Amino acid sequence: MPVYEYTALDVKGKKITGIMDAESALAARQKLRTAGNFPTSVEEALDSSATTKTKKKGAPSVSQLFTRIRPTDISMMTRQLATLINAGFTLVSAIDTLIPQTRTSAMKKTLARIKDSVIEGNNFADALSLYPHIFSPLYINMVRAGEASGTLEIILEQIAEINEKQTNLNSQIKTAVAYPVFMSFVGAMVLFFLLAFVVPNITSMFEDMNQALPGPTRFLINVSDLFKAYWWIILIIIPGTIYGFQAVKKTEKGTWWLHRIFLSFPGVGSLVKKLAAVRFTRTLGSLLQNGVTMLKALEIAKNVTGNVLISDAIDTAGKEVEEGKGLGKSLSASDRFPYLVIQMIQVGEQSGSLESMLKKVSDVFESEVESTIMRLTSLLEPFMILVMAVIVGFIVLSICLPIFEMNQLVK
Repeated sequence: MPVYEYTALDVKGKKITGIMDAESALAARQKLRTAGNFPTSVEEALDSSATTKTKKKGAPSVSQLFTRIRPTDISMMTRQLATLINAGFTLVSAIDTLIPQTRTSAMKKTLARIKDSVIEGNNFADALSLYPHIFSPLYINMVRAGEASGTLEIILEQIAEINEKQTNLNSQIKTAVAYPVFMSFVGAMVLFFLLAFVVPNITSMFEDMNQALPGPTRFLINVSDLFKAYWWIILIIIPGTIYGFQAVKKTEKGTWWLHRIFLSFPGVGSLVKKLAAVRFTRTLGSLLQNGVTMLKALEIAKNVTGNVLISDAIDTAGKEVEEGKGLGKSLSASDRFPYLVIQMIQVGEQSGSLESMLKKVSDVFESEVESTIMRLTSLLEPFMILVMAVIVGFIVLSICLPIFEMNQLVK
């Protein structure tokens, strides 16, 4: 059934907007009049799923930036849907109840189309699979397992919990990185302004001196002259470097090399491995707990690690598991996972409680990731302040040395 976006006036003359499903635009207008509203505009909402599937991978369009569905919206919708189903609502009536409560227009349209797909006879998982850009394979497969076992409301609660934990963890990482990045940017701009515009005016008074300038002063003047003459080139290089980094990141080979550098970088590599371990074990444990086969679960879980080298290691381990080897032993062939993860997985396989052991691993390493982020952040801040102090101190010293020498000559 088509979905229509409408603008109407209520009985008080107040403008209202929303979406509804109807057989035609005429039927949509009739629904609005029956509800006591006067329609001013009724237009069919185009389905963007097809264009999203066929569109080449790249930067999102302007419209997508303002209409995209955030992970928090999906988590909220999932938890509310679980609550309604647990309260006795049918799936269709629960979705229908959620549509007017949803904040984003894109989510409303998606839910309306999912509801229509379910009414047409498709199961919920198949309806969700029409929107792979919104619902992940983990989400779809867990819903499919919930429908098969008759525990959809429980599965939805688990999905919401997984999504919320993942969102919180990502938010902590972004918050921890935002401050150092911002301070680095501000510090670089201040230094650029000093070297390109302030220092040349101060050092110009040294040109009339008939004596050799100290080495630090000569070095500062040369750097300042370089910035003063070519400051516009530097301003071009910075965004060019950022653009080049993004372009390399979009290529398969470029992504592989970047992820390899992250893994080999001191401190950062350990954090990347722990973060991948959290995502992998939590996803794998949830899928296995809800009846998804090991091979299918590994195929899904390898895509959530965030690092292609670790994903390749899981893919190789999956092939060995298919041949009859244990998961822990297969993963131990590479050094992509912390040793404790391998040990706990092997213990879980031996005791027959792999699902619960995977959950414990994810909880343990989630705490470690949080503490590692806090530790790195606490070290970065004083380090950045120290670097800025050294640079500014060098500039001040380079300016003051000739002045001290001039005072000694006067005496």
